This record gives sequence, structure tokens and C-alpha cells, in this order.
Amino acid sequence: MKLLFRMLARLLGFGFAVGSAMAFGLALYCISILPGLPTVEQIREVPLNIPLRIYSADGKLAAEYGNERRIPVTLDQAPPLLIDAILVTEDDRFYHHTGVDFPGIMRALLSNIRSQSRGQGASTVTMQVVRNFFLNPEKTYERKLREILLAFNMERALTKDEILELYLNKIFLGHRSYGFAAAAQVYYGAELENLSVPEIAMLAGLPKAPSRDNPISNPARAEVRRDHVLQRLFDLGKIDRLTLDTARKAPVTAQRHVAEVEVQAPYVAEMARQFVVDHLGDAAYDRGLNVILTINSEYQAEANRALRQGLLDYDRRHGYRGPVKQLDLDRLTEEEIDTAVYEVSPSRELVPALVRAVAADGFDARTRDGMDIRVPLAGMQWARAYQSANSQGPEPASANDVVSRGDVVYVYNAGDDGWRLGQMPEISGAIVSLDSRTGAILALTGGFDYYLSKFNRATQAERQPGSNIKPFIYSAALDNGFTPASLVSGAPIVVEDDLEGVWRPENYSRKFFGPTRLREALSLSLNLVSVRLLRAVGIDETIDHLAQFGFDPERLPRSLSLSLGSTAVTPLEVARGYSVFANQGRLSKPYFIERVEDPDGRVLDLSTLGEACPDCPAAPATDNEQALPDATTAVPGDEFQIGPGEPVQAISPQNAYLTRSLMKQVILSGTGRRALSLGRGDLAGKTGTTNNYRDAWFSGFSPDVTTTVFVGFDEPEHLGRRESGASAALPIWVDYMGAVLPDFPERPEQVPDQIVARFVNKESGALTRNDDPDGYQEVFLSGTEPTNAVNPLVDAGRPGNDSASGETVSESLF
Repeated sequence: MKLLFRMLARLLGFGFAVGSAMAFGLALYCISILPGLPTVEQIREVPLNIPLRIYSADGKLAAEYGNERRIPVTLDQAPPLLIDAILVTEDDRFYHHTGVDFPGIMRALLSNIRSQSRGQGASTVTMQVVRNFFLNPEKTYERKLREILLAFNMERALTKDEILELYLNKIFLGHRSYGFAAAAQVYYGAELENLSVPEIAMLAGLPKAPSRDNPISNPARAEVRRDHVLQRLFDLGKIDRLTLDTARKAPVTAQRHVAEVEVQAPYVAEMARQFVVDHLGDAAYDRGLNVILTINSEYQAEANRALRQGLLDYDRRHGYRGPVKQLDLDRLTEEEIDTAVYEVSPSRELVPALVRAVAADGFDARTRDGMDIRVPLAGMQWARAYQSANSQGPEPASANDVVSRGDVVYVYNAGDDGWRLGQMPEISGAIVSLDSRTGAILALTGGFDYYLSKFNRATQAERQPGSNIKPFIYSAALDNGFTPASLVSGAPIVVEDDLEGVWRPENYSRKFFGPTRLREALSLSLNLVSVRLLRAVGIDETIDHLAQFGFDPERLPRSLSLSLGSTAVTPLEVARGYSVFANQGRLSKPYFIERVEDPDGRVLDLSTLGEACPDCPAAPATDNEQALPDATTAVPGDEFQIGPGEPVQAISPQNAYLTRSLMKQVILSGTGRRALSLGRGDLAGKTGTTNNYRDAWFSGFSPDVTTTVFVGFDEPEHLGRRESGASAALPIWVDYMGAVLPDFPERPEQVPDQIVARFVNKESGALTRNDDPDGYQEVFLSGTEPTNAVNPLVDAGRPGNDSASGETVSESLF
């Protein structure tokens, strides 16, 4: 017996020694890894990765960027039943342990040893928070040890409620949703407080296997997990029997909801995303920044609609180009047919459809999403056969003249008029609208459909402006002795220079005019007068003048072709230049971001890499806004800035007034007459058409809004006869401005000092009697008004001067 006791004592001593050694080794190992663990201060300042969100000026969501969908909430904003459901499922001893549930760990360890796996982890809520913030998801004993040590640290640094709040906001719940508020939006499109009992139980059951067992990816497994949570709630007295039975019978109603974009402004949203990322890098995607744009959601919607409709109208004027593709329905399987149709991208109202049967009075088709429709012959009368940009066939007498069985075509629902045959335009364009005074971009659309082409034609397409350049040429002339009544010859001219060789410019109408007043010449867009004005003023001086409007002088050609818009500019650059005329000669730098806020509503200065601007001047604050930064928060060298800049006086108010007066005549009696339909007297503008009808423009303004419209192919080609700025671009401008201008009532124009009016003759531009039937009242800069009845013809130089142009004119111009 004594021998047995001695043996047991030795065994116990050996076991104690081994256990002590193991404990000592474990302690040493823990000490070795402690320096690599986050500190208490780091734990206290744990950040939440919140996506970048872009909003319109009136608070409408335009876009959301980021890998994690998250909507931070406080603990008191979460329904009590959700808290109960989380704790009874994940950690029912949460408020009683110190971060680690040791009995649970031992059970998990024994289970893993028996199964020879690492499947069970026994993680508490605290340990799950630690793992989500600081550790990788691999299942190793070393990571579990780190998890335990970090859990102890977290429990020392934070209260239980703070830890639970982190869990509510951090835990991954499937489909890129992080946190329960985001999951409520993703799965049910609802706020947390509006969730039903079965929906709460569904979300509370997700943390165990969010990617595999969520109600979208695997509804059956998710329902089993939901019912488990409901049973736990019942067992612990959190819900009664009736609630349990009712919730179990509820169907799984989850479906994927994404953040609802309230304003379609993808081109501007992408500009804002790029701007912020350029300043902050990839950190921009998870800092919860809110970018407030300058665009007005209503104006943006009108710009989208007007440009899209204008491009569709142009496309239909030029006939039907045929189906997107043709399928052999007798050879392909139904699955192959469905796949082929589904590969064709839709565009808003334009939906791909497969023609199943054709009769004389219409055709039957099945849309991309499986709807069977009928398109009558009346819905395809526009579809004349395309022959060339200038030629189309006759209207179809039968649907068989247009489509065939197996065609994949575009259709759209015209409401009461039923389904119609459509066509995706090959033409594209842009519209950009500015606040004339501040330069704020009110609306911008860079193409027909951003999701088919992300190329932003409003800011990236450098195209020839054609006659859209002429107001700047005339403005230069007015600064160099010319007046609105000056006569300039419209006779033929042949120019020879080193850059272009022999050049014979012509007017749009191919007609020639005699001596013509500047007012009439601009309204009729006479090319030959513009060429002579540039020659008279001088190319270098004119380029210097154009630079005052923001144009890059290095990109302007040093030849007489500049007078007809042979340079390359973007629609935004043109709109910026035109806004000078609307803004009393002041140039305001365009901007599209009003401010950038952090998640707490504090305005940031991105030039300090996103730190709150401490020295920004105070401004009236809203409920969720603290101090606003200086309006000219700008980064040197950037093309854009945040907030409005200080306007620069580019030209005199008198020059702006006189040029604006000439441009009003374009609308009153010239190429912009279509704008008279708006019934306003404060509009001014200019059409633009380039050589061979490759680009069509209209730029114009009221005192409050300046808008430029461009229409053209991405690969420049002939638009077709009569597709000038007046016919292709101006209707879009009128459509958009007609929707926007009611917000800006017409008001009397302020006439600057040193502007005088005189009654002159339409033919000679000279003073005439007040009863002259050919007379009218003209405006002049004081000191330039005619003082006698003679107004000499101006041709090769400035009035009363001789001026060399650098080109050789091959014939007399008088």
C-alpha cells in the first residue's frame, strides 16, 4: 500500500511539474506576443469602415463607393429584441464574463480533440469583435490565444455596452453588409426599428455563417437558423408562445436591396469619387465621407432627359440600322437563345427583345426579362432603312420591311401607345449647366448612358467648337475699336499661310454678303466676317483675349482658322467662357463639390488629407454641420476646387454687355430663333457647327444659368445635311432650359456705365433720323458711337487703321 501511495505521489508530482512547465511556457509565449497586440488606446479608437457617399446639393444620394456597406447606429437605436436575439444566440453570458467564456472554450477544445478538427471556437461577442477588427479569420490555436488576450484588453478598455455597440456595427452579415443596420437595408430595405420579429431573428442568426446561410444565398438553411433563434428567445422568456408560432410560419421574404440612388448623376459622381481618391487614396472608400455636390437633382434629371431625348430624336431622323444581332431560332436551344438575348445590354427604357413572329401589321417579341409583347406597325413607322447620313428609305409599309424572325432589337414601352421599336443611338453628346455667377455646376451629363460608356464628353471630349467661338472673336473686336454697328465685308476671300496652305472659307449658307453690321453678321453666323475680324484685330492679340475666358492659349491655333473654331475645347470650357458674358465680364472657375463632410457632419479640408479644418472661418451652421471651410479650399495645380473661388474680371462689364446684346440678336432673328419658344427676353447664345457637320453646338445663358450642349460622334464623322447646331444641339438646350428657367424669373437688365444708345441705319450703321423706316436703336461704348452719317467699310484692319495679319490676301476686299 505504501508503495502504491509513493507511486501516486510521484505521478502527481510529475504531473504538477509538467503542468507547471506548460503553464510557465504558455505564460512566456503570451508575454512574447503581447507587444504585437493593439494597445488599450488603439482599441478605444477602433474605426468603422463606412463607404464614401455622394449627394446632390439638395441631399439626394447620387452614388456610394466602398467594399463594405455600413450604417452606424448607437446601442439605444437598436430594438431591444434584436439585442436579446443576438445575446441568446451568440453569447448569453455576455454581461457576466470578462471577455472569455472558459467553460465554453473547454467544451469546444474537447469537441475538437474528439473530432480531430478545429470547427468549434466558443467565441464570445467580445472575441468576435476583436477578431473582426484586429485578426484574420484563420482557425489556429495561436490566433485563438491572441483573440483571448485581446478580449481581455478590450474588456479593460471598453464597457460592455461599448463592445456590444461595436458588434452591432462591425460584424459581417453577408452580401457586403457590415453591421445590423446595413444588413436590414440589404435584406429587407428597412430601418432596424421597422423589422418584424422573424426578420430580427433572421439577422441575429447570420453571424455564424453569413456568406453561406443568408436568406438570399440559401433561404432554406437561413430559415432553420432563424427558427433556432426564435426557439432560444422563447426558451429564455423573451417572446411568448403565440409570437413564436406566428414568426415560425412567416415566409422568408428577404431579397437584395442596394442603396437607392435618388438622382442619376453618374458622370458627376465619378468626378467626385476621383477627386477625393486623388487626395486621400483608397482610404477615401472607408472613412465615411459625405461629398456634397453642387448639382441640383431636379436640374440633373432634366439634363439627362433632354440630352437623351435629343440624341434619340437625331438617331431616328437618320433611319433604322437593323437588328443588334440575328439568331437562328431553328438551330439554337432555348437556353442558348436566352443567353444570346441576355448578353445585349439594356439602357433605361430601351430593352433588348427577340422577334418571335412577324406579320404585316406588327411583330411579336420576348423581352430580355421574359415578357411577351406585341409591337404594331404604327410603333415602327420611323424605321426607314438607313442608307447614309443624308439618305434614308421610305416609311415601311409592313413590319416585314423592318424586322425578321430571330432579330434581336431594342423596344420600349410608350405607355398608352404600347410598345415601340427602338434603337441604341450611335451619336453621343454632352450637356453642362453652370450657375452664371459662381461657376457651380448645376447639372452635367457626359453621354447617352454612363453604364454603356463612362467617357465623360462634358469634361474629356476635346472637340472643335465651330461658330461657338465667334462671340469671343467679336468680344476681342469690340475691345479694339469695333462697334455693333461696324460694317465688315462678307465678300469671298482666299487666304494663304504656312499652316493651312490655300484656304477659301465659306459661309454656312454658301452665300456671300456685302458690307454687314457686326450685329447682323453674328446673328447669321457669317464665317467671312469672323475671319476678317480676326485678321483685323490680330491673331496674337485675339489669343490673349481668349485666354481671359479661361482658354489655354497653347492649344489655340495661330492662324485665321481660329475665327471658325478650329481649336479643340471641352463643353465645360465653352460653358465657362460663355458664363463671363452672363456675369458682367467676371470669370468664375467651375466647381462641382460644395463641401466634404466626415460622418459627424464636420466639414473637411482635403488639402490637409482629410483632417477637420480647425482654422476655417465660422459660417451659419445647420443642425448637422459645424464650421464651414474657406470657400476657396483648393489644392494648387488641381483642375477643380472645393467651393466657389473669387471671380476674376476677365473683360469689362461694357464689353460683356455689348457682346451679350449681339448674342441676344442671335436668338431674336438669327440661327438661335428656336429659343424664342421659351418666351423670355433675357436669353443670349450662339450656335456652332464645324466643317463637314462633324460637331454641333449651342451655348447660351440667362443672367443666372449658362448651358452648353454638344452633339457628335465619338469618332468624328459627318452628322448629315442640315444637322447644324441649330437643329441638333439647340433643341436639347431649349428642352433643358425650358424646365430650369421657371426657377429664375426674368428681371430687367442692368446697363453698365459708359453705354450709350444711338439711332442708326440698318444698311450703313450710320446715324439716321428717328423716322427712318430702316433705322433702329444700337448700343455703343461711350466714345465709339457714330457722330456723322458716314460709317466706312471695315475690311483688312481696325477702323481707321491699317493692320497686317500675317496672311496674304489674294484679292481686294473692298
